[in-house]
Amino acid sequence: MEFQGKCIIFSAPSGAGKTTIVQHLLKQNLNLSFSISATSREKRSYEVDKKDYYFLSAEEFKSKIENKEFIEWEEVYKDQFYGTLESEIQRIWSEKKHVVFDVDVVGGLNLKKKFGEKALAIFVMPPSIDLLRKRLEGRKTESVETLRKRLNKAAEEIAFSEQFDYVLINDALPLALNEAEDIVSSFVSN
Repeated sequence: MEFQGKCIIFSAPSGAGKTTIVQHLLKQNLNLSFSISATSREKRSYEVDKKDYYFLSAEEFKSKIENKEFIEWEEVYKDQFYGTLESEIQRIWSEKKHVVFDVDVVGGLNLKKKFGEKALAIFVMPPSIDLLRKRLEGRKTESVETLRKRLNKAAEEIAFSEQFDYVLINDALPLALNEAEDIVSSFVSN
């Protein structure tokens, strides 16, 4: 039988733990590969181009939009674009692996719409906005203004959670990791 690649989509407000969960799943024996998103935001000191993101200028990003090279994209903040390159999905499926996405909420819903039955969309829910604030403050990467923006955006994003296939509450990380493994393992084996 020919390999049919599937898509596992993780979305969450910033600081909810989706990246930690995705990194855990990639280390399991589930035949998964991470879809590297493109972004026009500034690269953080610890990030690596073509590993964490494809870092593009806003002009490069807009050019790829015009050339219809994205499966989905969004301007999350003014001149700060994020998106999924079609070439990235083809790369992963050609390796006979399932694609794992770590994307914002709107991007996640767009991918779910695009891939339909081949996709499982999981929303990682923080236990509370207050705990989310503490997690973001603990990163020490946010100014007062960016923290306020992220928390406001989180409240908006949580409103979309019911449109996902599964809501995973990340209250205790070991439990959330086990739950994520069970959900994904079941989906890719069907």
